[in-house]
Amino acid sequence: MKKILMLLAVSSILFTSCVSNKKYAELEGKQKNTQDLLNTCTVKLNSCEADKSASNARVASLEDQIKDLKKDKEDLKMFTKQGGDNLEKTLESLKEKDLKITRLQDALTQKDSVTLALVTSLKKEVGLDDEDIQINVEKGVVFISLSDKVLFKSGSYNLSSRANEILGKVATVINGKPDFEALVEGHTDNDPYKKGILIDNWDLSAKRSTAVVRKLVELGANPSQMIAAARSEFVPLVANDSAENKSINRRTKIYILPKIDQFYEMIETEMKNLSGEENSEKVEEGN
Repeated sequence: MKKILMLLAVSSILFTSCVSNKKYAELEGKQKNTQDLLNTCTVKLNSCEADKSASNARVASLEDQIKDLKKDKEDLKMFTKQGGDNLEKTLESLKEKDLKITRLQDALTQKDSVTLALVTSLKKEVGLDDEDIQINVEKGVVFISLSDKVLFKSGSYNLSSRANEILGKVATVINGKPDFEALVEGHTDNDPYKKGILIDNWDLSAKRSTAVVRKLVELGANPSQMIAAARSEFVPLVANDSAENKSINRRTKIYILPKIDQFYEMIETEMKNLSGEENSEKVEEGN
């Protein structure tokens, strides 16, 4: 009997133990699910908090932009008013400058007209039948280029008999332009000069230009209008690599120049006239 009771007691203990383990496992599963759900909610909560912070920052940024736009709107109103005034002043200034430019262009056109008339006069007087005589315009300045064949013998600064005829015509043109100056410029090739008392091609080109100046004065040109200059071999038209090219480089150029001070005086007169007109307009506006 005791054995039976002992068996019943052991069976009861084992049955009770089995039931407790099963409930524990169920509770443990529920606890795990609850923990997973809690973790998921925590992640979502953190995400929402981050989104909220970003939204708050964006709202703050938009509010700042609204403030800036309102300020810009006020500034724009002020700028528009000032801009209108400045634009009107700028337009008036542009009109004045345009008028000044027009006056200067008129003065330059007048100078160009004088230059054209001078070229026509020289071509008519000197003629264009000789290839050794060229009449042209360089940088707005009229010049006559004479080959040394026309004026000098090779290596010499003594004028030829033909020079009297040509330079006589040039002197006539110079006399007809008392407000101009004549610059005589001598050029040589690069062959060293070793004759007589001259030292080099500087001497030779200077001697040739002064010989032409003296002849022009002798033929009636006003000496106060004359200028003698020398360029030696250093401004060649072509390379000094052949006898033909060296012949081209040996030349005398006579520039017919408007007096610079008179040209500037003409510009200054135009500017004074313009300034006077502007002052008159301002007085009229004030009245």
